[in-house]
Amino acid sequence: MTTIEHWINGSLTQGAATATQPVFNPATGAEQAQVVLGGGADVDAAVRAASAAFETWAESSLTQRTQVMFNFRQLLVEHEEELGRIISAEHGKTVDDARGEITRGREVVEFACGLGDVLKGSFSDQVSRGVDVHNFRQPLGVVAGITPFNFPAMVPLWMHPIAIATGNTFILKPSERDPSAANFVADLYKKAGLPDGVFNVVHGGKPAVDAILTHPGIKAVSFVGSTPIAKYVHEQATAHGKRVQALGGAKNHAVVLPDADLEFAANHITAGAYGSAGERCMAVSVAVAVGDAADGLVEILERKAREVKVGPGDQPGTEMGPLVTKAAQERVENAVGTAAAQGATVVVDGRGLKIEGHEEGFFTGPSLLDHVTTEMQAYKEELFGPVLAIVRTDTLDEAIDLINANPYGNGTALFTASGEAARRFQRNIHIGMIGINVPVPVPMSYYSFGGWKDSLIGDSPIHGPEGIRFYTRPKVVTTRWPQQSQQVSAGFNFPTSN
Repeated sequence: MTTIEHWINGSLTQGAATATQPVFNPATGAEQAQVVLGGGADVDAAVRAASAAFETWAESSLTQRTQVMFNFRQLLVEHEEELGRIISAEHGKTVDDARGEITRGREVVEFACGLGDVLKGSFSDQVSRGVDVHNFRQPLGVVAGITPFNFPAMVPLWMHPIAIATGNTFILKPSERDPSAANFVADLYKKAGLPDGVFNVVHGGKPAVDAILTHPGIKAVSFVGSTPIAKYVHEQATAHGKRVQALGGAKNHAVVLPDADLEFAANHITAGAYGSAGERCMAVSVAVAVGDAADGLVEILERKAREVKVGPGDQPGTEMGPLVTKAAQERVENAVGTAAAQGATVVVDGRGLKIEGHEEGFFTGPSLLDHVTTEMQAYKEELFGPVLAIVRTDTLDEAIDLINANPYGNGTALFTASGEAARRFQRNIHIGMIGINVPVPVPMSYYSFGGWKDSLIGDSPIHGPEGIRFYTRPKVVTTRWPQQSQQVSAGFNFPTSN
């Protein structure tokens, strides 16, 4: 049985961990490894290694840092298939989907490769007689990321390339459900020339999280996960003087107007709802059918849901793999039963799916629920599974009001042929990321990712320009270089530009 260890100061170590937790293959239900569960001592060891490395890494040239990023980016390309299969084996998603998340994460590395231009400060000449002002940004020190199971490569890649390229050192606490991708990435960094201690991985559960949130040597914490835990992370970390990025859950709506191409809309909503088995914070979990679009949309969605090919993630042709754990499978299937009991029409029932040769796997098929209301649990809760709920409204404005009343504000989409409707929607909706005829509007790496309301706790989105600001702090320098022969008397009045 393989034991997955921490990565601290450039090498694998069990550290002080005395307990382990099983890591399963979701397609078979079989235990395939054990991961060590670290705590305060392991976090402290990682902080000490990262603090020592920061002394030299922060003083390294921007050219040196970006060269490591160029090397790291190339290694991600060369090892994409291997990393994709590691992710698929522990998460359950298809290998193609895993390769897709690696590609999106690599885009942030590419953004980090170009930080030379982004990090340029500004200069103001002669703000007063003989006085100039300039500013620049410096790294914070040791920073940490706490990341979820659903994107074991991409979400951490939203964090550590920017943190490291700006001169910080980084500690990653990945999900204990699929931990191997983090160690694989750590090894790629080492091969890319990153000095030991700049990137570290500590595995574990809540004790490791709490140690990160309270350790005085950690200056900032980035988190992606559920809203209740995001609130906890934000509260604890800020109470201990840290900067915090805390991204929470979602309930993403896709609105379909009668003028939309229903085949096009249904095709993309199906992919947005059931891709990665619905285990993503940008999944389409509610389709809002407006007016006459409803019956035709449901008819096409039913056909497409039944066509989704479910199977092991490493099997060619599979479009949707299993859920990550047995508990997740049971939770999602119970939610479908609850929706039926509360009055929803179960158009497609994915419960009880068995895959030949993988009968013990954590599979459930796509489920489609019609006539869902906002009072039902299937609407109110983030199910994080392959369940698509249909809510019907009479008008676009009614759909906008419905979405704005939802406590989450991560992503939304509108399918329409009307530019006026699209403009009205994108201006009036209270959501952070919007797609127009795009079902999953995850922004490119040179923009920032983050929702509104309960989907973002605090005010710090992730990656892009906001990521640069989060991992650095500004200095403003005012200078005067008087001529040696010139005597300048000190004044006691408040300085002005005169």
